[in-house]
Amino acid sequence: MDIAALLTSAGINITVCVVLFSFYSVLRKQPSNVNVYFGRRLASQQAKHIDLCLERFVPSPSWILKAWETSEDEIMAVGGLDAVVFVRILVFSIRVFFIAAVICTILVLPVNYHGQDRIHKNIPFESLEVFTIENVKEGSKWLWAHCLALYVITLSACTLLYFEYKSINHLRLLNIFGSPPNPSHFTILVRSIPSSSEESYCQTVKRFFSHYHARTYLSHQMVYKTGTVQKLKDDAEHMCKVIRDVSVRKTCKSSFGPCCYPGFARNSFKKISSEMDSMQGKTAGYNNMHLETGKKDCAAAFVFFKSRYAALMAAHVMQTSNPMLWVTDAAPEPHDVYWSNIRIPYRQLWLRNIATVVASIAFMLVFLIPVTFVQGLTQLDKLQKMLPFLTGILKEKLVNRLVTGYLPSVILVLFLYAVPPMMLFFSVVEGSISRSARKKSACCKVLYFTIWNVFFVNVFTGSVINQLSVFSSVTDLPAQLAKAVPAQSTFFTTYVLSSGWASLACEIMQFFPLLCNIVERYILRHKEDALNGNLSFPYYTEVPRILLFGFLGFTCAILAPLMLPFLLIYFFLAYLVYRNQIINVYITKYDSGGQFWPIAHNTTIFSLILAQLIALGVFGLKTSTVASGFTVPLLIGTLLFHQYCRKRFLPVFKSNSAQILIDMDLRDEHSGRMEEIYEQLRSTYNQPGVTEHASCNHECCGLHLGKASGESSEDMEKGLRKEITQKNRPRPVQRSLSLSSDKAVLGVN
Repeated sequence: MDIAALLTSAGINITVCVVLFSFYSVLRKQPSNVNVYFGRRLASQQAKHIDLCLERFVPSPSWILKAWETSEDEIMAVGGLDAVVFVRILVFSIRVFFIAAVICTILVLPVNYHGQDRIHKNIPFESLEVFTIENVKEGSKWLWAHCLALYVITLSACTLLYFEYKSINHLRLLNIFGSPPNPSHFTILVRSIPSSSEESYCQTVKRFFSHYHARTYLSHQMVYKTGTVQKLKDDAEHMCKVIRDVSVRKTCKSSFGPCCYPGFARNSFKKISSEMDSMQGKTAGYNNMHLETGKKDCAAAFVFFKSRYAALMAAHVMQTSNPMLWVTDAAPEPHDVYWSNIRIPYRQLWLRNIATVVASIAFMLVFLIPVTFVQGLTQLDKLQKMLPFLTGILKEKLVNRLVTGYLPSVILVLFLYAVPPMMLFFSVVEGSISRSARKKSACCKVLYFTIWNVFFVNVFTGSVINQLSVFSSVTDLPAQLAKAVPAQSTFFTTYVLSSGWASLACEIMQFFPLLCNIVERYILRHKEDALNGNLSFPYYTEVPRILLFGFLGFTCAILAPLMLPFLLIYFFLAYLVYRNQIINVYITKYDSGGQFWPIAHNTTIFSLILAQLIALGVFGLKTSTVASGFTVPLLIGTLLFHQYCRKRFLPVFKSNSAQILIDMDLRDEHSGRMEEIYEQLRSTYNQPGVTEHASCNHECCGLHLGKASGESSEDMEKGLRKEITQKNRPRPVQRSLSLSSDKAVLGVN
């Protein structure tokens, strides 16, 4: 590939970005699109006032200024700590790659360009390999420049990583200590509750925690089987039970006459409330209700404690000698609970983990087909030898530049769009108990997948196509990696252009919500706005994309420094685009507390170590013993730095500290807020699809906020009569609250 092909790809992507950014600046001003581009502000009734004037149809950079001027405190208030961490990842990338671009452009790029004694062509017709480390001849004394640049990049990255890790660590602690009382701090999730034929799960939980955590146990709430399938199953079981009772009673009538059951009515579907006129009927109804409840509840429950410290200890201590029973975890936030996965039996989780690993590996193997095809397009000279009938078409200069410079990366990007939904599905099957844990697991899977397929598979398949051979042994892999990565660096440069710049333009345009809005308004003729306020920030797709580009930048910085300016432009545009989306579009429903930063830190360290290993292999191939010798201490120092950060900062992200939680407990006790917090715990974890009777834990245990019930049998019967009467009473239809679409109410004309 030559410079002209790279410029062709850059020109196409620049044109696409300019056109889409201009369209966005116009479309965001239209009142009909306010629900697309101001979903978060619309949900909080803070939509921008838009007048009917010519300015609506003229592109303007006002959104750029607004995104630039927004402070970190505003980002925290709008998007939570996860949004701040995401922006910090972009800021870190801008800083470190600005340093890398300066040092490599000044020091490394001239050495690469003049590395061989050759006559250079005009710059547009020069091959991109001339600007890579491949152009440096063996035994060159100028390889110290690459080693010095590697030192500067590594030291800068580690320094910035340390201060960012320390700052985010401090923000996380402040977020925990300064936030309002979080119900999850008082709650643990208990799974794998042992079953008993004598008592229900609810009674088992009460008995266990009342005995072993008597001083700190407050209350609990069972998790029930819900959903459409479970409802159909329960209805079918109920109908079978009714039909069986009818058949038994008819048989008894025909054999013994109507005197067999005194007072038995002819209507077999009579409600149970009519049978409560006698003590026998009351007792039977009470037992039947508990049997029915026992069928619906699961071996899982949320257990509430009187203090945050007690919940912390209960969550991290093994409850019994059998680690497969009474498994406890820290409870997620109420809006973060993934209810369907909580009902999964705990013993199935290890099987699900194995299944997802096998499925992910199989998906990676299937993905080798499009990656190999893409690599064939990047090396047309080798492809023409294998497929001679393409020679005539590919001789055209424009076709050659378009195929080699733009088409391969576009095809790979299109195939990669199927990866995040598939990995999110695997994370659901895996059994994550919270939505944030599901997104975090999907983020790691997408990151591993893209790094493997975009980098390693492209490098090795490109080497195979280039040499028409495979590696002879595993020991040849480092040497082959040192040869193949510089050769494939030109493809990675075009990938940054196609996947990076174009993805930002598509992100800010919001094509799918925009298309849905157009269909709703102009085809289906719906007058009310189809609010898109349910959009949450897709961290599991955007974090891996940012980290992948950082990975490519670190590994190719000294090998192909021509990539760094394009990469720096991408990070700067991403900083503006994503800040705008956080402010205006996406709604924060739950927050993981900055759990994406350790992923970013580990990926950066891995990128630095791999870049040093590749540089070590290249220096060995170029027979530069001095550069190779100085790279080894750098590799050891990076590993030691990573180990220090793991010991110093990572534990804060894994668990809350007892010191902070005890201080928060003392503060709430002195202010007299504990009773208010206890009352709020009753209605915190409301399971969707479960009625108030079924979700209220003290109904089945005789326990109300940790106070033992002193009801007599007569009081219990009266309460039971009231419960069943309310259960059979028709319930009003609940209507979900929605924002008015009136433009006067929303402040949009």
